[in-house]
Amino acid sequence: MLLITPNEIRTLQRKLYIKAKQEPNYRFYALYDKIYCADILKLAWRLVKANKGSPGVDGIDFAAIESGEGVDCYLSVISQELQDKSYRTGAIKRVMIPKADGSLRPLGIPTIRDRVVQMATKLVMEPIFEADFCEHSYGFRPRKSAHQAIDAIAEALWQGKTQVIDADLSKYFDSIPHAKLMATVAERIVDGAVLALIQQWLKAPVIGKSENGKAATVSGGKGQRKGTPQGGVISPLLSNLYLHLLDRIWHRHNIGKKLQASLVRYADDFVVLCRGETQSPLAHMKWILDRLELTLNESKTKIVDAKAASFLFLGFDLRTNLSAKGTRYPYIEASAKSVEKIKTRLNEITGRTQTWRPIEEVVRDLNQALRGWSSYFHYRNSSKQFYKVKRHSEERLRIHLRKRHKVSDWKTSMLRYPRRVLNERYGLYSLPTAAGWKSAHA
Repeated sequence: MLLITPNEIRTLQRKLYIKAKQEPNYRFYALYDKIYCADILKLAWRLVKANKGSPGVDGIDFAAIESGEGVDCYLSVISQELQDKSYRTGAIKRVMIPKADGSLRPLGIPTIRDRVVQMATKLVMEPIFEADFCEHSYGFRPRKSAHQAIDAIAEALWQGKTQVIDADLSKYFDSIPHAKLMATVAERIVDGAVLALIQQWLKAPVIGKSENGKAATVSGGKGQRKGTPQGGVISPLLSNLYLHLLDRIWHRHNIGKKLQASLVRYADDFVVLCRGETQSPLAHMKWILDRLELTLNESKTKIVDAKAASFLFLGFDLRTNLSAKGTRYPYIEASAKSVEKIKTRLNEITGRTQTWRPIEEVVRDLNQALRGWSSYFHYRNSSKQFYKVKRHSEERLRIHLRKRHKVSDWKTSMLRYPRRVLNERYGLYSLPTAAGWKSAHA
């Protein structure tokens, strides 16, 4: 469900944005009272609930709050704590999320109470910093998207910038120095109460499992000097704000024009597309990151010639191809990894152990997975990859029906469950197989 920002809050955000845009050196000193405003907290609650996150270390979920003291009373208590300045952040629950390469990524889950306060703070802070962010930054910003970042890369490829620095930052979220981050925030916000809130969240203890499997503090605390946990509502804004320093130095020193290179950044993922050699742009990038106390992951950062090979960005494989007329054009499709990921998900939904479930539920879950994948990847040159996924989804549902109805012969199952029956009788979502081009290429 689409959440609409109330006019009063939208008006406030617009005023903050315009003030920040018109006066680049202005520092905001009276923001704290906006955070505990009832309308701001109500919207923050609705946004946090819409994200459907799990409970934090206190184990309190949305249902418990709604059936207990009620949302209005819950928010009233938070508002009073903020007004009295007696609010103290709770600990963060760490969960480990498996990555595609088999390693684990730590995710920090604050309590719902802390997520609501963080969201309220974000609603007030974001318009101010949005006025400063550069055009080539696309991650976690209003009215910016991954597809716009892909379009920017495509435009650079059209311009002949086919030598690509595919950059990877080493443990970025764990490396952000608090002192420099707070100095960056203070360039715009000097309200001490707001800065104190941010300090609390940066130094919140993180509770995870120790070596013996018991709950223990694994990081954080007052001695913490670096890092912001992934998973907090405010973390994307803070991490984006810190890397804005990279954008700003790149822009102010006119590095792109001098070196004929384009920077495209989506949060902590970025690429530099060069018309000629890559050593100078790479050296400039390392110099900037060194000033920020950040480092490139040398093993994962690579130079790619987009005329000869593809590079991965935001789930897409990007390269240039030759048209029939001999003109090079950007060729962008869902990556092989993203195709394998959706295939694995379809296999899980239609596995042998799922035949006990009503067929309507199985098809519902299939369609949900297919529509979600399609809504993101049906973009530009998607025909071949979409045909693979479409065919796989039909095969998996057909196999599932064979197991469910004990049809042993494959030929019989093809006759009994052709594509038309899968789509019309069982309601399987039919993936589009026409390329999702934004515009025709040569």
